[in-house]
Amino acid sequence: MTTGYGDPVRWWSGHSPERPALVDRKTGERLTYAELDLEADNWLEYLSHAGVRRGDRVAVLMGNRSDYVRIFFACLRLRALLVPLNWRLSPTETLAVVDDADPVVIIGESVYKTLIGEDPRHTAKWIDVEAADVPQSAERSDHLVVDGEDPAMIIYTSGSTGRPKGAVISHRQMLFNAIATTTAWELGANDVGPVTTPFFHTGGWHVFATPLWLRGGCVVLMEQFDPEKFLQVLAEERCTVALCVPTQLMMLAESTEMGRELPDLRWLISGGAPCPQPLVERIRSAGYKLRLGYGLTECGPNCFAMSTEEGIATPGSVGRPVPFLEMRLVDESLVDVDEGKTGELLLKGPQVFSGYWNAPEKTAEAITSGGWLRTGDLARRNADGAYWICGRRKEMFISGGENVFPGEVEAALTDCPGVAEVVVVGVADALWGEVGRAFVVPRKGVALSNEQVLAHARSRLGRYKVPKSVVVLEEMPRLGSGKPDRRVLSAM
Repeated sequence: MTTGYGDPVRWWSGHSPERPALVDRKTGERLTYAELDLEADNWLEYLSHAGVRRGDRVAVLMGNRSDYVRIFFACLRLRALLVPLNWRLSPTETLAVVDDADPVVIIGESVYKTLIGEDPRHTAKWIDVEAADVPQSAERSDHLVVDGEDPAMIIYTSGSTGRPKGAVISHRQMLFNAIATTTAWELGANDVGPVTTPFFHTGGWHVFATPLWLRGGCVVLMEQFDPEKFLQVLAEERCTVALCVPTQLMMLAESTEMGRELPDLRWLISGGAPCPQPLVERIRSAGYKLRLGYGLTECGPNCFAMSTEEGIATPGSVGRPVPFLEMRLVDESLVDVDEGKTGELLLKGPQVFSGYWNAPEKTAEAITSGGWLRTGDLARRNADGAYWICGRRKEMFISGGENVFPGEVEAALTDCPGVAEVVVVGVADALWGEVGRAFVVPRKGVALSNEQVLAHARSRLGRYKVPKSVVVLEEMPRLGSGKPDRRVLSAM
């Protein structure tokens, strides 16, 4: 039997019961490991009485709150699968996910119940989390021992390439991600990390939360991201590490509180999307140490590591592979590319997911016969083993016979004065086949002309890479994950 993520809360409850495990900033609630351990058992008993059994799916539709964590550990102890639902989706999209996962119960906040309604396609029982009569003195559950291949969660992707797919996260994946993360990122029992990304994404659970709980650290929940409030929480909770997606970093850079002293903060890490180098420099110039990360729901999600010093010495690099992960860069025929060349990133190791729920054909497309996960992301590696992410394979377009990587063009355009964010997509062209179109969001209070952007591109890029048109937007359309919605931009 292979031991999986198991039950670190139970272990720390016995080893250091008064150690802080969880802070809910919205309610002010603070739970020690002993308290979280007991309350997870209370939810275990409640779910058992609701008919939840091993292998059943428990869907959850709520914001980042302490009940979510209690339910998560109760599901682990029941060997049920947690299915976080995205409250940013439409009712039609939500019901498609529910139909696919087929949960026994849906636990949620009443404000989100309209996303479920009374649709006859699902028979799941709705449980209002505020009204749930959870026992307060349940019997002590047995110590959890699981097979590493047992599924623990189903996390649905944001659907950037079509209908969302349910990635099955095993106990083995959670354990090895937690070990690799805490080893490579040097995280320990004294670390405190906030969770500002929603729990319906892998980043909410597995960038800091499950790794820190494995090591006895403390997790601070924030339901919404506000730059001033975020910096305040980092200071008051004495956070040592923190994740921000690039959109959040842009909000921080424009905040009046930017530069606030945070003596306990060791570093910030950017993930979820490529972070423009000018934005990296703005954050660092404010006095904060910033690293770049990379991962995906299907692997990790923490796949690389670097020191702060290496991040400065290798601008734009996400660092080197974390323990256990093997990596290859290949061409379209899955043949390894030469050193320094761009190729699709393939990953292999115990941090890789178990496949897509109810979609064996999609799993076969994602994982090769040799067990390599095709990420769909393009990357390059230097002679010292450091990696750079260059964009999505499907985003690349061919202009006049030349390959154009939007990530490279976007990196060049983010240096343009007055540009806050830019996304480049390929559009059809009668002469060249495809050409680039740049969608640009200017910085606050800046009047930006198309010619300024194009002139800057010409000074930085080869002619075939320069976009042939520019569209200035007030706001970038986004997916539920916060990433730019390239399909919407392409349609525009």
